[in-house]
Amino acid sequence: MTGDRSWATRLGKSLLVLAPHIVALLRLDDLNPLAETDHRVQRNYAVPVDGEDRPDAGRFIRERGEILLSAEQARQATHGLVLAGSTRGLDDVRGPVLLVPHGGGLGQYRSGELVTGLDSSRLVRGGRVRADRIVLTHGRELDLLAEVCPQAVPHAVVAGDIAFDRLVASAPYRDQYREALGVTDDREIILVTVTWSARSGFGIDPRVFRDVAEAAPGACVVASLHPQIWSQHGTGQVLGWLTDAVDAGLTVLAPHSDWRGAVVAADAVMADYTSVGTFAAGFGVPVLRIPHGPQPLLAGSPAAVLAAEAPLWNRKRPLAAQLEAAQKAQCHGLGAHIAGLVTSRPGQAGKILRREMYGLLGLGEPARTVPFSPAPLPRRVTWPVIPLPRSR
Repeated sequence: MTGDRSWATRLGKSLLVLAPHIVALLRLDDLNPLAETDHRVQRNYAVPVDGEDRPDAGRFIRERGEILLSAEQARQATHGLVLAGSTRGLDDVRGPVLLVPHGGGLGQYRSGELVTGLDSSRLVRGGRVRADRIVLTHGRELDLLAEVCPQAVPHAVVAGDIAFDRLVASAPYRDQYREALGVTDDREIILVTVTWSARSGFGIDPRVFRDVAEAAPGACVVASLHPQIWSQHGTGQVLGWLTDAVDAGLTVLAPHSDWRGAVVAADAVMADYTSVGTFAAGFGVPVLRIPHGPQPLLAGSPAAVLAAEAPLWNRKRPLAAQLEAAQKAQCHGLGAHIAGLVTSRPGQAGKILRREMYGLLGLGEPARTVPFSPAPLPRRVTWPVIPLPRSR
């Protein structure tokens, strides 16, 4: 709802989705079904202006037909609930805040002595905890929070991981996901997924997608790039960089499209330290790690366990044998181990999060059962012209 409430057909409490970038926006999308059918609630969006504001986040919101409030509109209103994908912008809005991690949990990576996402410099401002509820995916994060920011412990709720729960809920639709990727036979699908930054797999080696496609000529090789890569460099430029890989047979997931359908469809996943790799391993897909630059990982986190126990891709050796080694690691319990680290409330995140959301809204929960919808079909990049054969 924008502007003058006298124009409104329905009057309800404002649920503000505060998303500083598309990564946070896509994660918060998993919470939308928990309240979107409720006539007592009006969902609005805002993009904070402190630090990570990206024009494509606002454009993406508008293109989906959502209400995007200006920073001033978001600041002036008092909201019934603020869903936040990071701590950015929290001090500029009024209303109870539910802070949700937008990666594989808040306690994954180390930055010096601080734990990214859980340290007091992020969670506390002016002696006050900035969020009314801080969502944790696992009980071990609660122990970690007690160590690095004890003041925030009373605000924490261990809810599990709704992104992982939706991935699991998508398993019965594997055939549909494979067909959406253009595979209607028994061809092997290899998903190659990378995070952003100069130390990522793509950051240190721009040939990574082309090399995998050339190493697996009989397979459907699919690329999933972190949204930040598309945002920072532009869709046209990234597609330009991938042209040689596409000529070699690469299929590219469309910018900002959901990766979970591709994980369900995949026979194997190759990943750097992106959280998609840990989700895939926990889901039961064999994971072969892509070499990357140094990235400090928190001991015992899913990303750290995957880095320690999954095989590392060696270009000098046949790819098929290395994918078999990744499959053996799954057979020896790696996936079950990681799944137990991804969430300590498997299958419960929707129920817990809806309870917290409505408690902060001050409304009774709807009688309708908690929805658990599968991930949307993956979308492929459609190339405007047929790529020319590469010169050899």
